[in-house]
Amino acid sequence: MPSPPLLVRGLRKTYGDVLAVDGLDLQVGAGECFGLLGPNGAGKTSTIEICEGLSLPDAGDVVVLGRRWGEQDRELRERLGISLQETQFSDKLTVGETVSLFRSFYRRGPGPDAVIDMVQLGEKAGARVGRLSGGQKQRLALACALVGDPELLFLDEPTTGLDPQARRQLWELIERLRSEGRSILLTTHYMDEAERLCDRVAIVDHGRVIAEGTPRALIASLGAEHVLEFAVGEGTVDDGMFGALEGVRGADRRDGVYRLQVTELHRAMPALLHALRDRGAHLTELRTHSPTLEDVFVSLTGRYLRDE
Repeated sequence: MPSPPLLVRGLRKTYGDVLAVDGLDLQVGAGECFGLLGPNGAGKTSTIEICEGLSLPDAGDVVVLGRRWGEQDRELRERLGISLQETQFSDKLTVGETVSLFRSFYRRGPGPDAVIDMVQLGEKAGARVGRLSGGQKQRLALACALVGDPELLFLDEPTTGLDPQARRQLWELIERLRSEGRSILLTTHYMDEAERLCDRVAIVDHGRVIAEGTPRALIASLGAEHVLEFAVGEGTVDDGMFGALEGVRGADRRDGVYRLQVTELHRAMPALLHALRDRGAHLTELRTHSPTLEDVFVSLTGRYLRDE
């Protein structure tokens, strides 16, 4: 049976007294977009840098496209595409010159013009990098990751800081790459991004995988059909009272906002209003939404994915 494009077992990495990665396991299948999710400091970037061969682990095993780092590294690197969190290009070079430079590092792959067209930068081929927008620079970074026709792509938070339109354009490009059969390891803070792009995700906290599966399966594991968020004004409210309400599966509070995981909204809402009225409290905020991967993470850790 062939080895998966990426196999990580028992990965461990420390920086001084800081344990960044603590026995992490993950596997990326052929033609799969796999999401690595978690807050800053969870160990995502340390993990991906080890997988890319940019950093050495303290312990564990990493097999990339059937090989381990230290064995014919040049041949392995030419089969990978890497887009870092932030890529610094020379502002004075043009888009075409930048892609041609990166293409010169590989012995095979598409021509620079073909890659530039692939990321929809054809009209900007003669423009200097310093004049590109944030979204265009991210597409340029992806173009440089594609010049070697990679089998496995590492995309580390590729849409951070982009406006909604630029994010959607990059999503469409990533979906196209996945449809071509490339394997992708994606890190992101955006749960809507993970839900749209990823076949499977692993939620990482404190250097360990705490949940793994398809986005739909992880969301279903909450056992809730809705998440009810609200805040209250005057009145006496006991934080523990909401979890016992009819139709409520779980409850938590953060920054004065309560979140109820609700199985039956038509029962939970009247029960909530009745409980607040009995205690002389009134609502100052009220909203409801379908469960998301963010809700899964909060349920597992009590924290939010975008917490620092």
